[in-house]
Amino acid sequence: MASSDFKRVIAESPYVFIIGVAGDSGSGKTTFTRAIREIFGEELVSTITIDDYHRYDRRERKVLGITPLVPEANRFDLLEEHLIALKAGETIQKPVYNHDNGMFDPPVPFNPTKILILEGLHPFVTKKMRDLIDFKLYVDPDPDVKRAWKIKRDVDKRGYSVDAVIQEMEDRKPDFEQYVAPQCRFADAVIRIAFSKYGREASEKRNIYHVTLCQSKLDKSIRDVDLSIDLFGLLSLSQRNFMVEFTTEDIGGKAMGALTFDGELNEAVVKKLEKNIEIQTQVEPIDLLQNVDYLTAGDMAQLILAWRIINRRIFIESAPGAAGEEEGASIGNGASICGRR
Repeated sequence: MASSDFKRVIAESPYVFIIGVAGDSGSGKTTFTRAIREIFGEELVSTITIDDYHRYDRRERKVLGITPLVPEANRFDLLEEHLIALKAGETIQKPVYNHDNGMFDPPVPFNPTKILILEGLHPFVTKKMRDLIDFKLYVDPDPDVKRAWKIKRDVDKRGYSVDAVIQEMEDRKPDFEQYVAPQCRFADAVIRIAFSKYGREASEKRNIYHVTLCQSKLDKSIRDVDLSIDLFGLLSLSQRNFMVEFTTEDIGGKAMGALTFDGELNEAVVKKLEKNIEIQTQVEPIDLLQNVDYLTAGDMAQLILAWRIINRRIFIESAPGAAGEEEGASIGNGASICGRR
């Protein structure tokens, strides 16, 4: 479909579009849906974290000797009920897990917005949840990157010691590999993040990473989609290092195209790409630059991912059920199948 005001179309539609984002704790899940939040705004976009659906608090998990990565440690039955209700436009009483004290706060009313982001360890763990999710993203940082990010987050924001964070990561690793990592097989897109080829210091001080966006083949696309990149801008205006590469990869037996960025791309290149997306999706404004001259590889991945998600949403609006789900499969075979480098 084409609309002069797709935001208005979404706001007036009864359809609740759910984006599922899977990945380990501290893997950067929230970062890669930032563009969708900024493009559509808080009136249309809200987030539920699956941590709120833990079955046990921190003390109980310690007594039981389990991690929250074990499916049985979570209330997926309740989450499924809530997703069905939210899809129907109903208000739920959402549980609240308090990371500061590891306990549960009283439930709170939660009203569905027209775009709902469901992020956490297990959004694709059951067939019913996968059927309810319209677009699936798996975020897969390199182990060294994940380690650095999680230490920074848990020490700075949650009050843990460095040693405690490292020990927790070691304790969680077997459960992550058995229950979380295999969910990449269900993803429409997989994001991989490694330290920049231009040096780890560029990553840690300037947020420049080596980012790969792996995407399954589009069944349908908006007419005349053109995501061209301005070669003049790349070759004549850039004054910083960058890299763009395309390869094909096998992700859990599924062929995906892998588009990799590293370094920083200049304002002229990114502005043209943003304008193309605005014209072809009729969604505007799309402006991730925010008064900066360069966008990082991660920002570029966000922008292209946002286009992919908007594309999926447009076809749901024009043909309900067009985003349908794949076969049923189980989680927990103990194998990491994301095809990491």
